[in-house]
Amino acid sequence: MEQELVRLASAAHGVVTRAQLLDAGITDAESRHRSQIGSLLRLHHGMYRVGHRAASVEARYLAAVWACGAGAWLRGRAAAHLLGILKGSVPAPQVLTTTERRIPGIRTRRTRRVDRRDVMTWLAIPVTTPARTLVDLAATLSVDDLARACHEAGVRHDTTPRHVERVLARCPNRPGAAKLRAIMRGDAQVTLSPLERRFLARLADAGLPQPLTNRPAGGRRVDCRWPDHRLTVELDGYRYHRSRHAWEQDRRREREARARGDEFRRYTYGDVIERPAYMLAELAALLGGRSGPVQGR
Repeated sequence: MEQELVRLASAAHGVVTRAQLLDAGITDAESRHRSQIGSLLRLHHGMYRVGHRAASVEARYLAAVWACGAGAWLRGRAAAHLLGILKGSVPAPQVLTTTERRIPGIRTRRTRRVDRRDVMTWLAIPVTTPARTLVDLAATLSVDDLARACHEAGVRHDTTPRHVERVLARCPNRPGAAKLRAIMRGDAQVTLSPLERRFLARLADAGLPQPLTNRPAGGRRVDCRWPDHRLTVELDGYRYHRSRHAWEQDRRREREARARGDEFRRYTYGDVIERPAYMLAELAALLGGRSGPVQGR
């Protein structure tokens, strides 16, 4: 009995349901006793956290989804937080469900059906995909905040403008769709990080032309591009470039830039902030010596 309870808890962030407890041979009376002594902690009706497991955001979100029944999915800001595309304080659980649910502490949104292309499982929690989550966020986030979320979705989940467009095609007339499209197509001029803002300031101080920032090129968003000079620049903050996945993505971006006829340069925090002289001299040579129309800008 105890081993089965440990197995269930380990597989689900410490969360167990009444049905699972009964299957494990733990009666309702035993569950009540365990609740009284703190070895089971009630989260929602028929939903518990095993007391020896530390409380976590994942446990809170999984319990909320399970409390809403079969076919429920974490959505909105809560989904964005779980997926790592929205920073800040932990949002309250928000759940997409096909049945009417009113559960204290959970914000639910009812829908007639959920398209399976718009949902996934992440960290063992049913959740809307990054692209669908961006569509849901578009109505409430500012342009800059939404742009940062789009950037994070691209970095962490390889979400592209094409992925977002497919969701928008399935969800016509969604609030914020025009704003989201402007960001994904690069029509909204945004800067996403202090490193990027500092880089642009360095260019301005040196009298160098400003690039297009965070615009799609070849189906992928790039940090900085000068189409008329056939130059692409990526800015490498350590936070986004310390994994094998990020390293492979960096190599792919470089290959894609060269395939479209661009020179490619990569600058780090040290290049931009601590030792900018060499970077600026290199850019001055590139931006002064290469011009002309380029296809696919």
